[in-house]
Parts: sequence; structure tokens; C-alpha cells
Amino acid sequence: MLGIMVAIVVELYTRRGCHLCDDAKAALVAVRAARPFELVETDVDSDPALQAAYGLRVPVVRAAGQQVSELRFDAAARAALHRCLEGAP
Repeated sequence: MLGIMVAIVVELYTRRGCHLCDDAKAALVAVRAARPFELVETDVDSDPALQAAYGLRVPVVRAAGQQVSELRFDAAARAALHRCLEGAP
């Protein structure tokens, strides 16, 4: 029997000119090299509702419906992401 692997979606909320966002994306790409996932990048300035929700608090990383980081994608955020990825089918 063949299992169907469903890729988990990791969302990166960002904005243009944000160096912390660039750092978070680079870290996510490195994690993705070891554990594949779909990375969806969204510019919060593209939608007034997202601007209101996140304001200046970017980057924000969400995985499996959970927020795993805000502002900095540090060691704690990386560990939280790995926990989300381990729980994925």
C-alpha cells in the first residue's frame, strides 16, 4: 500500500525592505532542505486586513495553523517549526 505524503504549508508573513524577513526566509529555506514543506510568502502590505493584523510585527511564521515565530526566527522558533513538521503526515 502506498501512502500519500501531504506537504505541510509554512506561511511567512513579510514586507518589502524588512531585513528580519529576509533572514527568516533564508533560515526557512535551509530547514526546507532537510525537511520538505511548501513555503508560502505573503507581503502584509498587499492587504489592509493583514496590515491591521500584523502591523510592524513581521516576519511572522505559521506552520500547521500555529504561529511559530514573530519578529525573529531564532533557535526557539526553529524548534517550534520542527515540532510542527514532525506532527505532519
